[in-house]
Amino acid sequence: MAKVAFLGLGVMGYPMARHLKAKGHEVTVYNRTAAKAEKWVSENGGRAVGTPREAAEGQEIVFACVGNDDDLRQVTLGPDGAFQSMGKGSIFVDHTTASAEVARELHAAATEKGFAFIDAPVSGGQAGAENGVLTVMCGGDAEAYAKAEPAIMSFARASRLMGEAGAGQLTKMINQICIAGLVQGLAEGIHFGKKAGLDIEAVLDVISKGAAGSWQMENRGKTMNQGKFDFGFAVDWMRKDLSIVLDEARKNGASLPVTALVDQFYADVQKMGGRRWDTSSLIARLDK
Repeated sequence: MAKVAFLGLGVMGYPMARHLKAKGHEVTVYNRTAAKAEKWVSENGGRAVGTPREAAEGQEIVFACVGNDDDLRQVTLGPDGAFQSMGKGSIFVDHTTASAEVARELHAAATEKGFAFIDAPVSGGQAGAENGVLTVMCGGDAEAYAKAEPAIMSFARASRLMGEAGAGQLTKMINQICIAGLVQGLAEGIHFGKKAGLDIEAVLDVISKGAAGSWQMENRGKTMNQGKFDFGFAVDWMRKDLSIVLDEARKNGASLPVTALVDQFYADVQKMGGRRWDTSSLIARLDK
């Protein structure tokens, strides 16, 4: 069991940290809103502190799951950031969905200070975090990853080192590219079926057994048909992720016409008041 810290107790970080504690790790938590960290400690035990710097001091592994590149830089490189107190040989594992650029930047900064940095974005959403079955895609040094992997598996069903620093974030970008096009296709299929007067639940039941089947169809098809969009991964977050994807594509020359189009469809959903609806709400702009 390791001495660990967790920075950021949002909808993902809160249960992820809980799983670490449940597996027997000694957990210190930090959250920008201190009351949330105190609530976590009241429910799970452990220790809450007032800054990332305090949280990271003396820890073997420091986990983070915050909002974006700027938030990540603040909790690592800021005057009260974790990098100010991390010891040589320790490991920083970042579960934020961020840019590959910031992953490489922080990997270099950590290496200079004598500790390791692993970019480790996750897939599986709030339900995956709550149930401890996230998929984790990692970038960084193999030796550091091997040391961190047992703790990562406290809240994951799968974790893999994808390559050097930034490779985890790039893999997460591919994950979001695939989801964007798939959800739009599912939305159009359900919309078409409604216009054709078919029993949508019957349609989904039969086509999910064939080549059109997917996790999205199994878990979101019926609720999309019912107009229910309260399943955790918000449109605002997806647009943040797709902005990272499209920025990276501009740098590496990848052509992503469908992803760019679906990003604009999500912008339409935002204008409809769906900023906090989950990503399956693409159908709402077709059915309006």
